[in-house]
Amino acid sequence: MNNTPRVLNRILIGILGIKVFAIGILLILIVSVPAVAAWWHVWAGGVLIFWLDLFERTQLPRSQESWLWIAICLALVVVLCLMVAWVAQQGKGRTSLIVAEEDPGAVAGNVGIGGGVAEQALRAALADRPDLAGVTVAAYEIRGEPALKIWVEPRQGVAPHTLAAEVSSLVEALDAVIGKRTPVLIHIGSGARSRFGRAERVR
Repeated sequence: MNNTPRVLNRILIGILGIKVFAIGILLILIVSVPAVAAWWHVWAGGVLIFWLDLFERTQLPRSQESWLWIAICLALVVVLCLMVAWVAQQGKGRTSLIVAEEDPGAVAGNVGIGGGVAEQALRAALADRPDLAGVTVAAYEIRGEPALKIWVEPRQGVAPHTLAAEVSSLVEALDAVIGKRTPVLIHIGSGARSRFGRAERVR
């Protein structure tokens, strides 16, 4: 519904998961298989010697410090910037307006209706229903047009198609009030609150 890069997120999570899994398998083999432990000591020792020699050969003039530390710091800064940019891409797409149109009246201007109006109206209409464990309404901008996403968490035994029809009727009433048909995504889910809530369940 929003502009979160889900495909990229899944790829990054998959790569991270594979790396963590491989490290875990390697650690288990090092602890349990003597041949792998011996190979690891030889390989790790060679890598350590290589890096110590590299840092020694890249020392700055009149200094015992290597310029590789500067390169490592710059690389870490780049990685940090990429991480900040990646985090900034998460959850984008929220909008503050559900309607924004030019007023055709005698006085030139624009008419805007905040997304909070639709969110509060729908939440208020659904908040006191005993057959719902939770309701969340949010306004998003999809391809330049405002849209609503409604999450409803029904209690056990509630018919999803009936609930969807009732929520749709509320959305149609909202469209009549604001004077514009708004695209809506209705998400019906379930969770621990719907299974273990203390309120009376509808069956």
